Amino acid sequence: MNDIASPVTLPVDAERIAAILPHRYPFLLVDRVVALTPGKDIVAIKNVTLNEPFFTGHFPGHPVMPGVLIIEALAQTSGLLIGLSGTQAGKEDRIFYLAKVDDARFLKPVVPGDQLRLEVQMKRLIRSMGIFTARAVVDGKDVATCELMCAETTR
Repeated sequence: MNDIASPVTLPVDAERIAAILPHRYPFLLVDRVVALTPGKDIVAIKNVTLNEPFFTGHFPGHPVMPGVLIIEALAQTSGLLIGLSGTQAGKEDRIFYLAKVDDARFLKPVVPGDQLRLEVQMKRLIRSMGIFTARAVVDGKDVATCELMCAETTR
């Protein structure tokens, strides 16, 4: 994860997101950051379209976003919270990996046309580990919730 030293201006666009996260198409699952309290919480958006590559096989004739990709979008949002909070200054060779997912709940299918609101709160940042509570929301209703642990390592 690269450090971006400049102040955060909202919304954070796809170009700045790509400068922070190592993910690229088709695996970059965050389109925009719309709210941020550095070191505390973040809200990001993923616009789900029929053109997503996973819909060709999940499921033909009844497209549903895989739950694991919703969790991945929440994990990427956690990485953005760390990257945009300035906690990675001088650590451009470091990256956070998803280490653990607890209490994952999938409450409603996510389908093309939905806008996923990705809400992440930092519970703790201890040395090289971050613990986050996360939820994905569509139209004001939770579609997935979980607790994430991300671990920092050298690239």
